Order: sequence, then structure tokens, then C-alpha cells
Amino acid sequence: MNEQLNQQEAIEAAVFRRLLTHLDNHKEVQNIELMILADFCRNCLAKWMVTEAESRNVELNYEQAREKVYGMPYAEWKEKFQTEATQEQMDAFNARRKAKQGR
Repeated sequence: MNEQLNQQEAIEAAVFRRLLTHLDNHKEVQNIELMILADFCRNCLAKWMVTEAESRNVELNYEQAREKVYGMPYAEWKEKFQTEATQEQMDAFNARRKAKQGR
């Protein structure tokens, strides 16, 4: 049973690394687009990483986690790859948030 759990965790960790690689290979996909379509973004992944680290008494701050997710310091990624959100994106994002609040 323990071996199965270790295998499952190894698979899940590999999938997470693959997700990060996929996001890294698609820097043109902006966080706002991820938030509109999937209700999470790269920053969410970093926050989840910090939460899981804290639950295991592992020291990991938000900036360290973002560097793991982005593959570089966030400020550098933002400068190189982040674009200004369009009005259409902001409208879609705000509509999604409003719809979530109404649930």
C-alpha cells in the first residue's frame, strides 16, 4: 500500500512538473486568460505551493514559490512576458468573478 502511495505521489509530482513546463513553453498565455478560462493562474499555483509547504512545516515564501512556478523571479517574468490586459479580458474576468459571487 505504501509503495502504491509513493508511486501515486511520484506520478502527481511529475504531472505538476509537466504542467509547469507546459506553462513555461506557452508564456504567451497570460494569467488573466487562465483566470477567465480555468479560474486559476500561475500565481494561484504558487499560493497553493506555499499552503502545502506550510501544512508540512516547510519554509517556503510566496516569492520563492513564484520563482519555482515561473522559472525565474516574478518581476523578471512580468517585465519580459506579461502584457497589459485588454478591456475585453477585464470585462470577461469581472463577469466571471461576478458569476462566482452569485453562486
